[in-house]
Amino acid sequence: MVNTIKLYQPLMRAAMKLAGVRPRKIEIEPGTVMNFWAPTRTPNKNKNAVVFLHSFVGDGMITWQLQVLALARKYAVYVPDLLFFGGSATGDSRRTVDFQAECVAKGLAALGLQQCTVVGSSYGGMVAFKLAESRPELVKSVVGTCTVPVLTESISKECLERLGFPTWSDLLLPNSVDGVKKMFEVGSHKLPRIPNRVFEDGLEVMFDYRKEKAELLEALVIPDEDFTLPDYSQKVHLVCGADDNIFNVGLVKDIKGKLGNKATMECIEKAGHLAMLERPFVYNKCLKRILASIYGKRSN
Repeated sequence: MVNTIKLYQPLMRAAMKLAGVRPRKIEIEPGTVMNFWAPTRTPNKNKNAVVFLHSFVGDGMITWQLQVLALARKYAVYVPDLLFFGGSATGDSRRTVDFQAECVAKGLAALGLQQCTVVGSSYGGMVAFKLAESRPELVKSVVGTCTVPVLTESISKECLERLGFPTWSDLLLPNSVDGVKKMFEVGSHKLPRIPNRVFEDGLEVMFDYRKEKAELLEALVIPDEDFTLPDYSQKVHLVCGADDNIFNVGLVKDIKGKLGNKATMECIEKAGHLAMLERPFVYNKCLKRILASIYGKRSN
C-alpha cells in the first residue's frame, strides 16, 4: 500500500516550483550537505528575504509550505532542512544549535543572501535566535513562533514534568503509532479526527536518523548558569499559540518582559504548539503584518 505522505511529496514539490521555489543541495563543508528550498532566481534583489526554520517534527516544507505559498510572490523565501531532517546530513560529530546556525549561515551565504528576517518555529526558533546572536549583519529581525531563545534545564524540566514525559526523545521520537498520535495531540489545540493510517505512514517516513536526532535533543538542553539572554541588536517578534502545551503563554510573556522594548508579542487563539499548521490563515495574516512593520507595506 502506498504511503500517503510519500504520495503527497511530489505534489508539494510541484506546488513549490509553481510558487518559484526549488530545492538546492549546498555543500557547507566536506561531509556536510544541507538542502535549501530557495527562489528560482537567486538572489532576487527586488525582494526582501525571509528564511523559515522548521520545528523538530518534519522538515522545512512540511512545516512551512502554507507560509511559502502565501509569501513567495512578495518575498524571496528560503527554507533550509536543518541537519538530519529532509535532505540534510553531516559526518561532523557536533549536534549543537550553534552548529546548526553556523551551517544555515554558510548555506545562505553560498546562495548569495546578505540579509534576511528569520522565522523559526520551536527548535527552529532556537536556531533563529542563535543565528541572530552570532550573525547580526545577516539577521535583520527574528520572528520566534512557539519557541524560546534557548532550552535551559529549568525550562526543560518544567515542561517535561507538566507533559508527563521523562525525556524529549520520548515525546519527539515516538516508536509506535500511539506515540505519534500522542505527539500531535500534545502539539495541538484540538487534534482533528485523523485516520490511524496517516499516523502509521508518518511513523514510517518522519523519524529517520533516530540516533542523531536523539543527540540533537540531548545537546539542546543547557545548564541555566551557562545562559544569559543576549542583548539582541534586532527587533524580536514573538508569536505563540494561546493553548501551547509545550512553551505556554506565561513563559513567552516572561521572555517578552526580559527582552523589553525590543520585543513584540502576539497570541493566536485556538492554536497550540503547531500554530502555523493549525490556523494557517490567522498565522499568515499575523506574519504579513509583522513583515510589513519590518519592511514597510512594499517588500522592495
